[in-house]
Formats: sequence, C-alpha cells, structure tokens
Amino acid sequence: MPISDPDKLISKADKLTKLSLTRWSADWRNATLLYEEAANLFRVAKKNEKAKEAFEKASKGQEMLSSYFLNEKIRPWDAAKHMESAAALAKELGYWNEVTDFYRRASELYMECGRPQPASDALAKGARALEDAMPEAAVQLYNDASAILEEDGKEQMAFDLYRAATSVYIKLEKYSDAASSLLQLGLAADKCNATNSQCKAYLGAIIIYLYAHDFKQAEKCYNDCSQVDAFLRSDQNRCASKLLSAYTEGDIEEIKRVVQSRTVSNLDHVVIKLARKLPTGDVSALKTDAGKEEEEPLDENDLT
Repeated sequence: MPISDPDKLISKADKLTKLSLTRWSADWRNATLLYEEAANLFRVAKKNEKAKEAFEKASKGQEMLSSYFLNEKIRPWDAAKHMESAAALAKELGYWNEVTDFYRRASELYMECGRPQPASDALAKGARALEDAMPEAAVQLYNDASAILEEDGKEQMAFDLYRAATSVYIKLEKYSDAASSLLQLGLAADKCNATNSQCKAYLGAIIIYLYAHDFKQAEKCYNDCSQVDAFLRSDQNRCASKLLSAYTEGDIEEIKRVVQSRTVSNLDHVVIKLARKLPTGDVSALKTDAGKEEEEPLDENDLT
C-alpha cells in the first residue's frame, strides 16, 4: 500500500541515502522519487517550510543522479527545477537570503545543462522576488542575468533586465548607476542594431544625470553618445540638445516644455517620471557659470 504521509516519505528517503552495515551505497534514485512525492504533498497541504526542505533534498538527489549518469542531461534540469521550487517557497516564507542562494544555484544547474536562457530567467525571477526586501541583491541578480544573455549573443533579450535594474537603482537613489545601466542597454542595442532602443536609452541616461543635478556628467554623456551616428541623427539627440541648451540658458519654462514632448513621453515610465520633475536644483547657477566662462578675459601670458 503506497505511503501518503509526506513525513514518512521523507523518513524513508533519508534512510535510503545513509550508509549502514546492510546498505553499502546510497539509493539516490528511489530516495529522490520519494523526496519529490513528499515535496508535492507538502506543497498541496500548504506546509511551505517542509515543502521547501523536501524540494531542496529532491534537487540534491537529482544532482547526485546526474553525477552517476553523466550522459543523462535531464537530471541537472530536474535538479534546477526543484531548486526553483524551493526558492519560490523561500519567497513565500520571507527567507530572502535563501531566495538569493536557491535561484543562483538553479541558474548554475541550468548552465550545467547548457541552457543559458533558463539560467538567466532563474536569476531574473530571484531579482523580481527581492526588489522590495533586498534591492541591492536584486539589482546584482538582474545584472548577472543580463551578462548570461549577452555572453550567449542574445543581447535583445536583456533589454528588459537592464530596464528593471535601472528602476531599482532609481528607487535606491543611485542615479549614476541607473544611468550606467541605461548606457549598457544602449551598448547591447547597438550590437543587435536596435537603433530606437539605443537612442531612447541614451536620452534616458542624460535625463537621469540632469535629475541628479549633475549637469557636467549629463553634458559629457551627451557628447559621448553623439559619437554614435545613429544617436546623432535621432529625435532623441535633438531633444537632449534642446534640454541641455535650456539648462545652459537657465530657461526653466523651456525645460518644462521639452520634457513634455512626445520624444520624452515615449521613454520608459521610470525615466518619464524623473523627466517631468525637471528641473531640480538651481538652474540659474548654470547660466551664471556659463556666462563667466564666456566673459573670461584672455591672458596673453598664459600659453596653456
């Protein structure tokens, strides 16, 4: 008669993995089947703590089997799936460090299967789960997920991950990192000729620098990005040029007019929210500084 008590299934499985005078080798095949059955029963019963632990053991079992049967690629795949299930339950329980560890382990197992796409997806799932509780860890997972896709030559699939990382950086008020994330998106877009996404990313980075009241960095970003021909000839470039000119002239009304333009309205939502709050800080100081530079008398004795 089959056992329907998940606790007894776990106990039986544990015995199968331990060596004794009568058992000289662990029976991982049967133990893993029992762990999997117990995990599903615990999950249905909403016993999340025990379900999580059972899925961890089931994942370990599949890993052990994969080391015995190296030609069976299905084994590491099942180990990864079980680890993802354990991670999802850890999220329900609020065990945030385990969420990070389990999704990372699932990603590693998918990579062992030669499957970078699900490996990246596992990290992205972990990042989404951690955005509120551990935003710093979340953004690192997003970045690692993007790196896997780029190494696999699938840059376009990383766009949303860079956008998600940008959003988290903005929540953390790490504006320089947010701008850098969009610039990375721009580079990824350049590799796959996604010109529109590239130009929008560059304009977004400039707006973020302006929101952080870092005009010099915004201007440098504009000049650097304008070396890219696609951006130089784009609507986003013209919008950025008008915005920077308005800042230089201290024209608050022009700044507000530009950020209401259709070009800005077509950017990512988190960037639009920042743009609509421009200008931040004392714009008139920029006009004063610009005026001083223009009026600076030429020192004939200064040969530098």
